[in-house]
Order: sequence, then structure tokens, then C-alpha cells
Amino acid sequence: MANKDYYEILGVAKGASSDEIKKAFRKLAHKYHPDKKTGNEAKFKEISQAYSVLSDDKKRSQYDTYGSAFEGASGPQGQGFGGQDFGGFDFSNFGNANGGQFEFDLGDIFGDFFGGGGQRAKRGRDISVDIELNFSESIFGVEKIFSLNKTSTCERCSGNGAEPGTEMKTCEKCNGKGQIKETKRSFMGTFSTVRVCPECNGKGKIPKVKCTKCAGLGVLKKQEEIKIQIPAGIEDGEMLRMNGKGEAIAGGGTGDLYIKIHVRKHPTFKKEGKNLVMDLSVKLSDALLGSEYTINTLDGDIKVKIPEGVTHGEILREKNKGVPIDKTKRGDLLIRVSIKIPSKLSKEARRLIEDLKKEGI
Repeated sequence: MANKDYYEILGVAKGASSDEIKKAFRKLAHKYHPDKKTGNEAKFKEISQAYSVLSDDKKRSQYDTYGSAFEGASGPQGQGFGGQDFGGFDFSNFGNANGGQFEFDLGDIFGDFFGGGGQRAKRGRDISVDIELNFSESIFGVEKIFSLNKTSTCERCSGNGAEPGTEMKTCEKCNGKGQIKETKRSFMGTFSTVRVCPECNGKGKIPKVKCTKCAGLGVLKKQEEIKIQIPAGIEDGEMLRMNGKGEAIAGGGTGDLYIKIHVRKHPTFKKEGKNLVMDLSVKLSDALLGSEYTINTLDGDIKVKIPEGVTHGEILREKNKGVPIDKTKRGDLLIRVSIKIPSKLSKEARRLIEDLKKEGI
């Protein structure tokens, strides 16, 4: 199997920063999530696997050194299972001289080479939701509370499926091993494979008395209240991730919750980085002589001084009226001056303009 290029899967360069990797993943996750019209479950799993490696410094370092081989038996071509060098060992020599069947445990082989079993931990489904913010909320940040109807860990038994105060017993189906060995035959011989025990979900134990709330499953469908703090200065279309807030699964981990932000446009202001930008229409006489205008900002009304002789398109700056950077610092409010030229002039106004023209103004 060809070695996977996780950087190529996420569409980033090998030297990409953590923020670039996160941004690329959020964009692709929203596009390919199975719940979306453009969803693609296989593609979503692929980008999730790539992100889980590249977002972890230790895993990324291993991947940069060994490729995707370090994760399991899907390593580069020409290097045997999982990129391991078997010293030229010829697997065709397995079996007897008469071409009879041979038997070995694939789980034991992979366990020896990859540090303990090829079983991947099960994980619940990820969930994607959309939240709309008004412009002010996106600038200053806001706490949002909403409800989701999803499969969650049972609070009564804490997910173990047992009625509180009762004990667990050894699973009879797997004898407490958490795994079941199965033998399969093929033209190559007889193979032993190992899978997670469906009775105990790999735990090796089952409840003596099942939880009365979830019937021993450890999970149940319910309405759950989600609270999230939206950071100040969030962009339209940005994706937030809440670890472990997706759907739960019996005997496995919980998926993640992805929240896509939609910001309503403001009639006056636009966000440019950490600054807010607006246009201010100024009368010709005020531009020539100077004046003072009252502006309604996101912080309330402020007075802005229009300097004498201001030019069309000139930028006036009001400090610390922009996007919060931290608890004490903010960006600025940039005011772009637009000088109104009257379309009609009275006789007196025309006479005055003619006098100005004579003076070369």
C-alpha cells in the first residue's frame, strides 16, 4: 500500500505551522463532514487521520521521520509490513514442503512489531453545527448556549453500564480478554484474526446488574446543553472544535463537536485584521474649515474631529476602538473620509464659489 502523504491530504506544505494545519483541517472537515451535502465519509476519515498526526508534535516528528508507517501496517512500499525491515525474510517460505496449510496469528505478529495489537480504539461520531453571530458579538466575543440531541455517556453509570453500587463480572464470551480470536481459511492457509469482543466492547468485564437508565449500554440518546465561549475577533466561516462533545459510543471514546461561525454583516463597519473600518461622509464646507462629527460606534457615541483641509479618502484614526487583542489592548477604528460634493448650488453659493475660484482655491 502506498505511503500516505498527510501534508498533501490537508493541502499544506511540509513546513506548515500548527495554525496553518488547523485552518486547513477546519476547512476540509466542514466540506467533507458526512452530515453535509458535500460530505464524504471516507475523505473525512482520511483528513481526520492526517490532522490527528500533524497536530501532535510527537506524532508529527515520528511521521516526518518514518512516514505513515509508524502508525501501523500501511507503510511505504518496499519496506514490508508497517515500514519494518524484515531483513529480506521471504514469507513465501511459510508452510510445509508439501504445500500444506500453515497457521499463525496476525494479531500476535503485528503486536510484536507495533507495540501491542492492531486494534484501534473506537470513537463516536463527530457532529457539525452552525452558529450565527451579529457583528458586535464577533468583535467582542460572546458565550453561546444551545441544545443538541445526541448519543451521550450515561450519567447514572458513568458509561460502564452497571447499576450504581453493583459489581462488574468477567465477560464469559471472551473470558475477560476483551478480544475474540477467529480462524479463517484461504488459499494461502489458515489465518487467526483477533477482534474486539462485542459483548463487553473490549473491556473484559460486563455488569452483574445493568444500569436501569441506559439498559447496560453505557450510552443513551438525550438532549444535552452545550456552552461555548466564542473568542473576540472571530472570522466569518471560522470553525471551532470542542473535543469530546460529539456523540458517545459504547466501549469507545467520544467524538468531537465542530462549530462553524457565520457573522452577519454590519451596515457601517467592516473588520480588517484587528482594526474596524468605516466611511464617513463629510460636507465640503466642513472639509475646508474643519468640524466635529458624532459617530455611533460599537462602544457607543464618540466625537470625531474633522481637521481643516481634510482630503477625500483620507484616513482618520481613533485608537483603541477596534477589535480586542487582549484584556488591555485593542485595534483601532479607521475612518475613511468621503467629501460630499453638492449636485446643485444656490445663487449665493455659486457666487461664493466663484470668488474662491478667483482666489485660486
